[in-house]
Amino acid sequence: MSVNPSNSTNTSPFTTRLRNFIVALVAIALSVTIFIGLRTETASVSLGEMAEAATPLNVALSNGKPSLVEFYANWCTTCQAMASELEEIKQQYGENANFVMLNVDNSKWLPELAKYRVDGIPHFVFLDGDGSEVGQTIGEMPKSVMAANIEALIAGNLLPYDGTVGQGSKFNTSVAPIKASQADPRVHGSQVQ
Repeated sequence: MSVNPSNSTNTSPFTTRLRNFIVALVAIALSVTIFIGLRTETASVSLGEMAEAATPLNVALSNGKPSLVEFYANWCTTCQAMASELEEIKQQYGENANFVMLNVDNSKWLPELAKYRVDGIPHFVFLDGDGSEVGQTIGEMPKSVMAANIEALIAGNLLPYDGTVGQGSKFNTSVAPIKASQADPRVHGSQVQ
């Protein structure tokens, strides 16, 4: 083997080829991993977009359909975690039931927060076609539990999972809105205490 004075590393052609082969294999493996990851990525659902598309409460109370009312907040990680499954349930049952979303950070909903005793979110209230409460669940629920409750609500049956409590976010509210002089819009949740 002759030593090339211009090449200070003295690497053999075999070593160079092996290194290049390994680099190519790693690049291919990374490309395949990224491709598969992008293909299997699920579209996330925004709570804000869901709320905009939700049935307004006054419409839900007057159109004769049963309703699922969700009390939520954009900062609630449990609400965010359930968003995609609730959107799937809405797509499946939206023809026969109203899906209402009320943001607990909006003081406009204080009477409803007090009426339905909301102290944790997500808080789900099931209303029959007349707008009367037939059940509640609080916290994160499996999709199958929510779907079973919606099916029973639409059929006019008792809810199989009424009163179920899962993991949620604590929420405290007063029954009176904060005075404008006390509200600081830069502080999250300043509309409700």
